[in-house]
Amino acid sequence: MTTNTITKMSAKEVAQLVLEGKEIFILDVRNETDFADWKIEGSSVQIINIPYFDLIDSVDPALEQIPVGKPVLVVCAKEGSSIFVAEQIAEACRSNVSYLEGGMKSWSEYLEPIKVADLTGGGELYQFVRIGKGCLSYVVLSEGEAAIIDTNRMIDQYETFLQEKGAKLVHTIDTHLHADHISGGRALAEKHSATYHLPEKDAGEVTFHYEKLEDGKDITVGRERIIVHPIYSPGHTIGSTSFIIDNKFLLSGDILFIESIGRPDLAGLAEDWVSDLRETLYNRYKNLSEDFIVLPAHFGKITELGEKGLVSGRLGDLYKQNPGLNIMDEGEFRKTVTENLPPQPNAYQEIRQTNMGKINPNEEEQREMEIGPNRCAVHDN
Repeated sequence: MTTNTITKMSAKEVAQLVLEGKEIFILDVRNETDFADWKIEGSSVQIINIPYFDLIDSVDPALEQIPVGKPVLVVCAKEGSSIFVAEQIAEACRSNVSYLEGGMKSWSEYLEPIKVADLTGGGELYQFVRIGKGCLSYVVLSEGEAAIIDTNRMIDQYETFLQEKGAKLVHTIDTHLHADHISGGRALAEKHSATYHLPEKDAGEVTFHYEKLEDGKDITVGRERIIVHPIYSPGHTIGSTSFIIDNKFLLSGDILFIESIGRPDLAGLAEDWVSDLRETLYNRYKNLSEDFIVLPAHFGKITELGEKGLVSGRLGDLYKQNPGLNIMDEGEFRKTVTENLPPQPNAYQEIRQTNMGKINPNEEEQREMEIGPNRCAVHDN
C-alpha cells in the first residue's frame, strides 16, 4: 500500500487562496475555546473543529467529516499537532493533505500588500492586510521615499517590500497608541533613521522621543503630502488622528471602520471619550466630502474585505449603511458604545505598555500577547 505524503502550506499561500475566493477545506485541531475565539475565515473557507486530543488514538472522527477527494489543510496553534494529524490522515490513504506552516501564529503575522491606487503626484498607496489579525497598515511611495502608517511589529515584511520598490523609509506614523497590537513604527524608524510620529495626547506616558502629529503640519513623502486632517479625531483614544492623502483617501485609524465604529473603552475612559467619539463621527467626518474613500486601521469581519482583499468604503455610503453612524439619539449612542461591548483584546494593557516603551517583552512574548482577533470595534460580532 502506498502511503500518501503531506505537504506544508505557508500563511501567504493560504491567505492568497482566501483572498482569491478559492475553495479550501480546513480541519482545525485546536481546542474548542480557541477555535470559537478566532479561526481562519473567508467566503470560500469550509472549516471544522476537532480537538487534537480527540484524534490521538484515531483520526476516524475527522475522516468521517472530510469530503473524499477534497484537499484538506490541517491547522493548529504552532504546527506540531497539525503535522501529526495530517500524517495520520495521509496514512489512511487520503491524498492532498497539507498543514499550515507555523500554525495560527504564522497566520496571525502574515501581511498581504494590496495596491490601493496610483496617486496624482506620481506616487502609490498600498494597504497591508494582516488577514489573521484584522490589522491594516499603509505605505505611501513617492520618488524613492516611503512612509508607513500604523506599522505592525513584523517589520521585516515592510523592509522586503521597500527593498523591492527601491524606496527609502522617511516616516513611520501611528494614528493613535494601539491597544490590540504592538506597533513596529518606532523600531522601524530607528533602524532606518526615519522619523516616528505619534499624537501628543496619546504620548503622555511614552518613554521615547517622537515627532508630534499636529493640525496643519503636513508630512511629505517625495511629491506626495499626507495631510494631518481632520487632525484631531478623538474617541477611540484621546489623541486619535486621521489623515487625508491625495485629497481622496481618508485614513480613519480606529475611529471608523467599514461596518462598525471604534470603541472608546480600551484605556478605561469610555464615559469620558464617548462624547469625543460622537463629535468626530457625527460632526468632523460629516463635514468631509462624501466621496472620500475611507481606509481604516482594522477590519472586524471578513465580509469587510472587498475586491482582492482591499478594505475600503466611500464615506457617503458608510453614512447610509454603517449602523454606528446612524444612532441619532445621543443617549442611545452612549449606551451602544459603553455597554455590551465585545471582549477586550488579548493582553491589551500589556500591549499599551509596550507601545509606551514601559516594558520590553521578547519576540515570543509579543507573539503570545497578540494572539486572537483585534476587537477594536463596537460591533465585531
